[in-house]
Amino acid sequence: MSLVIYTKPGCPYCQQARDYYNSKQIAFIDRDAQTNREYRAEMFKYSGDDPTVPCIVEDGKYLQSGWGDPLRG
Repeated sequence: MSLVIYTKPGCPYCQQARDYYNSKQIAFIDRDAQTNREYRAEMFKYSGDDPTVPCIVEDGKYLQSGWGDPLRG
């Protein structure tokens, strides 16, 4: 499984997503979509131009933007 989380520095919802996957011992790639334009463009491709972070992509398939119930970001 390949899991990518597009994040921005200081985002509490991004940190909650990281903490969740770390607690489940699920490896992921953390990509800063705020300061890296290439990662931001990738995120928009997956999310349909939704700027909400975290944006979570598993095996090349968009899962969700935001974190929590309801989703926030």
